Amino acid sequence: MSHRASLACLSRRSAHTLNLSKFPRQQLTFGPTPIVPLPRLSKHLGGNVDIYAKREDCNSGLAFGGNKTRKLEYLIPDALEGGYDTLVSIGGIQSNQTRQVAAVAAHLGLKCVLVQEDWVNYSDAVYDRVGNIQLSRIMGADVRLDEAGFDIGIRKSWQDALDEVEQAGGKPFPIPAGCSVHPKGGLGFVGFAEEVRQQEAELGFKFDYIVVCAVTGSTQAGMVVGFAADGRERRVIGVDASAKPAQTHAQVLEIAQSTAKLVELDRDITADDVILDERFGGPEYGIPNEGTLEAIRLCARQEGMLTDPVYEGKSMHGMIEMILKGELQKGSKVLYAHLGGVPALSAYSFLFRNG
Repeated sequence: MSHRASLACLSRRSAHTLNLSKFPRQQLTFGPTPIVPLPRLSKHLGGNVDIYAKREDCNSGLAFGGNKTRKLEYLIPDALEGGYDTLVSIGGIQSNQTRQVAAVAAHLGLKCVLVQEDWVNYSDAVYDRVGNIQLSRIMGADVRLDEAGFDIGIRKSWQDALDEVEQAGGKPFPIPAGCSVHPKGGLGFVGFAEEVRQQEAELGFKFDYIVVCAVTGSTQAGMVVGFAADGRERRVIGVDASAKPAQTHAQVLEIAQSTAKLVELDRDITADDVILDERFGGPEYGIPNEGTLEAIRLCARQEGMLTDPVYEGKSMHGMIEMILKGELQKGSKVLYAHLGGVPALSAYSFLFRNG
């Protein structure tokens, strides 16, 4: 179902209180992330909608933060309470996830092993030495490069790393790609929705749409559950950046359904509740198309807000096209979820050699 069709059958309900407070939370972020207007971008795109950004890219002082830091707040208590000494995670060479795990490990005095697979079909002489992976190395993580390509799900290389830590006498705490298939991976963005509701009360209006990038799934899944509490689950528009949208949709749905049970949502989440726009993820994961690059430049030059070629540039491209094509209702308030990722820009420096 398209997001336009789904909005037509959206029911309005009063907010249901989600049971999030029962889960321990380790403070890793500054607090609620700011919601800021983007007036110049809104005007440049025709002035038919008002665009705002919720700045998850500014959510923490730990190595630039990002959406995974919000998720890790709910995973880390299990690591600390269980006496684990090593955080073990996985991502691509320019993974935001692994950089944030490395930062949290350093902050808490834990060891860190990172598996960095070759997920992106992109060649640059410094790709594995700058950006996210550079920061992870500076923070002392044991970085292990692996030639395996991109896919969604549990990876053998990650399991091997966990086994090696154990064999060496350590106690590894497993953190999957994007935190996503961890049972608590969706909780952080249930909290995001609760936070938005509080901010909306202060702003004096509700957002009509929330636009978010989706790959491993738990960010959008948590939002779907969180906004389902007041009947806005289908107002969350995921923009696929995996270029494997069927897998991403299935994973978002699975995580949303399990997260809904955890927080005691009073209704079931169905496939129709997961809105995923498939038009902007190509040509493949981690490779920007020309629209991605133009969206990055446009947002930067209109608002001074930077986005990256892997994730946020693609969701920014998606939002821009939806607005220009009139797919978002005139007069709407649109919330763009900026999930972070800007450190990866330096790994794509050749693409931006002329700005």
